[in-house]
Amino acid sequence: MSILNVTDLTHMYGDQMTFQRLNFRLLPGEHAGLVGVNGAGKSTLFRLLTGSLLPDAGCIEWSPQAKVGFLEQHISLQAGMTIREYLEQAFSHLFAMEAEMNRLAAQLAEPGDQLEILLRKYGELQAALEHHEFYRISSKIEDIASGLGITDLGLDKDVSKLSGGQKTKLLLAKLLLEEPQVLLLDEPTNYLDKVHIEWLTGYLKRYQHAYIVVSHDEHFLNEITTVIFHLAHQNIKRYPGNYRQFQKELALGQVQQQTAYEKQTKEIQKLEDFIDKNRIRKAKQAKSREKMLSRMVRVEKPTHGPSPRFMFELPGASAGAAVFETKQLQVGYDRPLFKPLSLRVRRGDKIAIVGENGAGKSTLVNTLLGHLKPLGGDLLVPELLQTAYYRQEDIAPAETPLVKVHSLRPDLTHKDIRKVLAMSGLTAEHIIRPIRALSGGEQAKVRLSELMLTPSHLLVLDEPTNHLDTRAKEALKKGLMEFPGTVLLVSHEPAFYEGWITDVWKVGEWRNARE
Repeated sequence: MSILNVTDLTHMYGDQMTFQRLNFRLLPGEHAGLVGVNGAGKSTLFRLLTGSLLPDAGCIEWSPQAKVGFLEQHISLQAGMTIREYLEQAFSHLFAMEAEMNRLAAQLAEPGDQLEILLRKYGELQAALEHHEFYRISSKIEDIASGLGITDLGLDKDVSKLSGGQKTKLLLAKLLLEEPQVLLLDEPTNYLDKVHIEWLTGYLKRYQHAYIVVSHDEHFLNEITTVIFHLAHQNIKRYPGNYRQFQKELALGQVQQQTAYEKQTKEIQKLEDFIDKNRIRKAKQAKSREKMLSRMVRVEKPTHGPSPRFMFELPGASAGAAVFETKQLQVGYDRPLFKPLSLRVRRGDKIAIVGENGAGKSTLVNTLLGHLKPLGGDLLVPELLQTAYYRQEDIAPAETPLVKVHSLRPDLTHKDIRKVLAMSGLTAEHIIRPIRALSGGEQAKVRLSELMLTPSHLLVLDEPTNHLDTRAKEALKKGLMEFPGTVLLVSHEPAFYEGWITDVWKVGEWRNARE
């Protein structure tokens, strides 16, 4: 019996069709990956499955016993609550049972005629707590918090002090502690270091219940999936097996579809030519072929959508050979995070900044950009240096991409802005939606469009590949490789930057060498 049945699901945004009569099912214990290009509707489908969006038609049926857990991309947390207290909320029903058991214990100490009833209730609650391993809650919290790198933050830390990535990890930890019958995970590896991705991979492979995971990390998907749901052309198709098997079947299907399309196109052309030449001389035969054409089920032309292109420009004025130089620079807030840094970055350098979450990568970048005052040492920057910064954003704005990007470059026409947004892979429908209504990948493309319209000597990008699909990643890599200026790239994806960067700054090593 299915744990989820989706029947004839149809959803529209304005007058644009997102899904049309979409059908699929999820079986108990099934480990599924949900894939598709940016804008295919993966996040929209998740919102429909959780009930935060309502379909225009069709039916979504969950098993009555199914408890569903959903990992959102953005969350807000209550100030004053510690990480440990937030994670303990995963067991709130067990803490309530403990409180009831303590209340019964107090009643047992008093004389009365309901001793037998109270003892029976007390025993039932105690058995239930033991069955759910209530007395191992602290151990469970520490195990999962350690696996996801949360322990390093300090379990007594106020949740409101966490960064966006840290909050996402916290919500993921709470979901895993709840162990729902179905996990819906939207980009769970974003903000995770390699070691924590490996831990999550092992955890999900052993997970006894079902899940659907959206991810653009192909290796991760390949390891954790037993079935792939592919969203494309407003519909969904099920592929048994892991991600690598899906890729093989998809490629084979595309070749077969292309062959069938070409064969049918030739047949249609032949029929149409006969009809045009013989409408009068062989009217009966021409009419017969018109009927054949009208009854023919047309093979859909294989389409992959426009490939994104990213082109970054230098300003007209040169900033010279040196981009910046540091002398015994001390980076941090209350105390230095690293050893004193003496660095020299020159025009054309392409540098990857790597290290675990919390190692100080963003602090370093903000210091080099002048957003954060150094604790000591010197930062030497040419006066003419122009910089463009791609930062991670927690909350997306309500403006449309067209309005937001045009506010950055009011000297350009709407036609110019539309052209750049289209280059990044955004459609005419995307650019008139509120940015907060777009998927994570589409939002990333809006910010990359802003960078394309900001001539700069130095591009600084903080995790730009989060949410981008494979084609967009390859296009961004190509654009950064061809950029004649300098690039500072914060990234957790060696597969993205290896082969074209000129240097790697391992901030963890600097931190360990701190004096």
